[in-house]
Amino acid sequence: MASDLRTLLPAPGSPAVQGRLAALLAHLDSDAFAGRTVFVTGGTGFFGYWLLSLFDLLRQRGCDVRVRLLSRDPDAFLARAPAFAGQPWIGWVRGNVRSFRDDTPADFVLHAATDTDPDAHRQPLAIMDDVLLGTRHTLAHALACGARRALYVSSGAIYGPQPAGVERLSESAACACDACHPASAYGEAKRAAEQWSLQFGLQHGIAIPVARCFAFVGAGLPLDGHFAIGNFIGDALAGRPIRVGGDGTPLRSYLYGADLAVWLLHLLARGSHGRAYNVGSDQALSIRQLAETVRDTLSPAQPVRITCSAPDNALRSRYIPAIERARDELGLDAWTPLAEAIRLTAAT
Repeated sequence: MASDLRTLLPAPGSPAVQGRLAALLAHLDSDAFAGRTVFVTGGTGFFGYWLLSLFDLLRQRGCDVRVRLLSRDPDAFLARAPAFAGQPWIGWVRGNVRSFRDDTPADFVLHAATDTDPDAHRQPLAIMDDVLLGTRHTLAHALACGARRALYVSSGAIYGPQPAGVERLSESAACACDACHPASAYGEAKRAAEQWSLQFGLQHGIAIPVARCFAFVGAGLPLDGHFAIGNFIGDALAGRPIRVGGDGTPLRSYLYGADLAVWLLHLLARGSHGRAYNVGSDQALSIRQLAETVRDTLSPAQPVRITCSAPDNALRSRYIPAIERARDELGLDAWTPLAEAIRLTAAT
């Protein structure tokens, strides 16, 4: 989930970032990364910012982890996140995910590069090239650089629309995108890349678990973009009425950025090859309830305004993961309550 972070990002040492990461460190085996190098794609978006902040904290705690970070434009990211400029533990690799070159050995590869900006999704063939060719090239790099473990960051979009009778999507759900629908380019490409990761790992002896990511909140999320929770927080901070651009009935859930970063590194170190793990919160609420939660948390005096009514007999949209697999097998959970996540996001 690489996204364009258009505002200045908080220093990783801020309480809302490093303070919450520090509270979650007990859930991560940092020894797995001591003296190791992690090659990261998608490291300059929302996911990357939180991962770098976690790496920074690990280093402060004595874990000598190093990062190789792929970016098409490192200078643009560093202008928004100046705290990471000049850090000797970050090695920048300038290039495109489909064609980059880097000869430095690495122990782990974390492949999270995909543009989720709506403008990018107006070019479905380019999105599919980035996902499919980018995954193929990145895994070839993992083999060449000597990595024995890699994490493929996929998406809950591979499931397609969540069936009305399914409360939470499990990793074994039989539902999938309609392969012949024009809007399925992203989800279908992610699904195919999961299979590529499975087969590549089997052939070359690299353990490649899959992280199927859902929805998130935290520093770096645009407050004026296409993310409902970001827009609601932006309205609240500006003292505006909180506007819901729809009927407010869709059901969603949100995982805080600190939880996300710990999940991803734990999956990288401990996830099973070819096994998918949903990454997100399983605590569902409607978009209207979300807007009211943001209002109650940040600006109690402001009204919530719903822009339209739900049509009669309309199917209610859901996008909620089941996370029992990650919880039971790896001890992961949605540790940060939503109201706290909203407060922490607003504080940055």
